[in-house]
Amino acid sequence: MPRLKVSVIVPVYNTGQYVDECAPSLLGQSLPADEYEVIYVDDGSTDDTLDRLEKIAAGHPNVQVHTRPNSGWPGAPRNLGMEHARGEYVQFVDHDDKLGAEALERLYEHARRNDADVVIGKMSSTMVRPRRLFRHTVDACTIENDELMQSLSPHKMFRRAFVEEHGLRFPEGPWILEDLAFVTAAYLKAERVSVLADYPCYYWMKRNDGGNNTRHRFNPRHGFWPNCRTIVRQIKDGTTPSDDVDALQNRLLHRLYHVEVLSRAREPEILREDRAEQLPRFEAARAVALEEFPPAVREGLPGVSRVRAALLESGDFDGARAFAEHVGAVKARSEVGPLRWEDGCLTADITLDLLRGDGEPLALVERDGTWWLDPELLDGVPGAEDGYEVRDPFRLAYAEIVVKDRDREDWWYPEGDLEIRLEPAGEGRSRPVASGRLRVDPERLAGGGPLGRGVYDVWAFVQLLGVDRMVRVTGGGDPGTPAADPALTGGRLALPYWTAGGQLALDLDQRLRRFGPDTAGAAAANDARAGRSLPLPHVTAASGGRVRVKAAVSALTVNAELVPAADGTAVRLRLPTRLDLADGRHPVTFPKADAPAAYAVVSDGELLRLEGPAYAAGAGRRLLDAVAGNRRARRVRSQLGRGR
Repeated sequence: MPRLKVSVIVPVYNTGQYVDECAPSLLGQSLPADEYEVIYVDDGSTDDTLDRLEKIAAGHPNVQVHTRPNSGWPGAPRNLGMEHARGEYVQFVDHDDKLGAEALERLYEHARRNDADVVIGKMSSTMVRPRRLFRHTVDACTIENDELMQSLSPHKMFRRAFVEEHGLRFPEGPWILEDLAFVTAAYLKAERVSVLADYPCYYWMKRNDGGNNTRHRFNPRHGFWPNCRTIVRQIKDGTTPSDDVDALQNRLLHRLYHVEVLSRAREPEILREDRAEQLPRFEAARAVALEEFPPAVREGLPGVSRVRAALLESGDFDGARAFAEHVGAVKARSEVGPLRWEDGCLTADITLDLLRGDGEPLALVERDGTWWLDPELLDGVPGAEDGYEVRDPFRLAYAEIVVKDRDREDWWYPEGDLEIRLEPAGEGRSRPVASGRLRVDPERLAGGGPLGRGVYDVWAFVQLLGVDRMVRVTGGGDPGTPAADPALTGGRLALPYWTAGGQLALDLDQRLRRFGPDTAGAAAANDARAGRSLPLPHVTAASGGRVRVKAAVSALTVNAELVPAADGTAVRLRLPTRLDLADGRHPVTFPKADAPAAYAVVSDGELLRLEGPAYAAGAGRRLLDAVAGNRRARRVRSQLGRGR
């Protein structure tokens, strides 16, 4: 029997139907079934979950089911699963999530190739925005790569011997943040951490009943704030203190401060919750901030975040609410230049900036060589009459383009970064902007390989001055219209268009769009007369290949071909040489297109040539067609040719 490579550990509690929805992704892995095991640990379910698990195990020898009294949290079931695990690596999966079909095989191979203690597989999700951590596959790194702190969920692969060597266990009982405690401890101990970003490994799914939401986050029984302190101290114990804002300890603590503490003083939470409920959280967050986090963590925050921190740590709840109202109204804006195809990539210039609630650009004000935060954000904030200085306008600022697979919920990252700069806005003001080149390569975007058939929406993420926003990439085109010429890419049609909401999208292989509506207008101006194939200069041959498309020639439906031209800048339209049609000139249309893309000239059931719609045949041309279509005339002409 082959040795077990991976043990998949799944804690369950009153999961019901979600067990059956998750199971196929675990049992249908590309890794052979005798090379991995699935360990379900039922935490005292009171519904039919255990019956469902036993049915699954009865049909699959590599499935184990264990039970334990209810503990109230996933930590204890995960620990029990590790006690029964026999695999070289363990992979944690939640009962309502899914794995990519090749996840275990790819993760294990990546782990072995790099001798990794921890492997972080790319996560896709219906619930969260993309993570910068998954832009590139990383063979090996350590906790020095603080982007690891973007991913603190337990849904990773850990070397079992590493876990045992360091005694890593999840806190048990109703212990919220138990995943952060386990994962940060593993990061601090790991000699090699690998990131697999070129394949979506883990799908974090949203349940219809909201069961995977932490609805009782601040229940005193769950100990949120004491647990947060425990994790902070764990990081401090494992790193060296420093006054340098960029020292490792301060970079690692930044994530906890920003997400778990400072969020109590920012939108949407401080605006959404009732004051009586929110104020105690605000005060508890203030105590943790002052007592647990070194000053360098606060000093390392960007401008807007430093204002939030100042308001939190001074105990100014009303000021924090007023500031949150202004910041919450800030929106991101994208401006896209003309789209075109270059070297197989959909390309355009793009600029991103932020707009205040009144629609004006968010800006910095210069005073005596220093920058100060936009006064409009501070209107009505007590104690902010003199403004807030922004010491580094570019602190933690970045922007990137991201492309979302609408069908599969996968996020992909085009190559290239956007540049952050300050652009003069008049009267001593400058607005922070991100600009650069949008380049979407359908043949390389999916982890270096081609995108699958589907629709891909183009987004941008921007983080300026501590304000982060996702924004749809829009260009002012009419909704539902082409955004650029269609292209042949890898033998498939790529159709850029503006969605009903005005967002840039790319339909690959005619998932929703059709070739005709995006080409008929440009085809009308094509008057080329080029024999049995017709150049369509409005279609760009992005990267070679040919594709078949349905076309109607009068009342006849045929398979037409789009074939790249030799110069790689256009394609030629080809039809079958035999067409069961009457003699004459017949319109060629594509599905859902009213205007002809070409005309087929047919004689005696044979295609003589294709013409552009703007070309009208004269009397001389009609005579030549008649001769060309007459079999006897063709034989005479052929004999004359041989006689010469």
